[in-house]
Amino acid sequence: QVQLVESGGGLVQAGGSLRLSCAASGRTFSSSPMGWFRQAPGNERQFVAAIRWSGGTTDYADSVNGRFTISRDNAKNTVYLQMNSLKPEDTAVYYCAARTPLRTMSRVEYEYAYWGQGTQVTVTS
Repeated sequence: QVQLVESGGGLVQAGGSLRLSCAASGRTFSSSPMGWFRQAPGNERQFVAAIRWSGGTTDYADSVNGRFTISRDNAKNTVYLQMNSLKPEDTAVYYCAARTPLRTMSRVEYEYAYWGQGTQVTVTS
């Protein structure tokens, strides 16, 4: 069983930066691919970024590529999402998710077995 707790959300002006963290419990974190998703009001949850269990490979949605960076520290059981050049359309609840160990990275929501409670990010213009 893996439990995920996000933090780092908040209110920021357009052009600003935030760093989200996701702390994981459980011994399988270091072998689990991780992902970030977001859900804006009235919209479906959408893929943002993913990282391989080893951290060597990443994937990004086109809308955030070049502005967001996903990383992980397996010694700290934590995955991060550095968000730069934020735009009002980035406003959403951001969720951290984990796949079962040794799976591949994925952009598909239902392929993730564990989810955090979400953290709100609000970007004002």
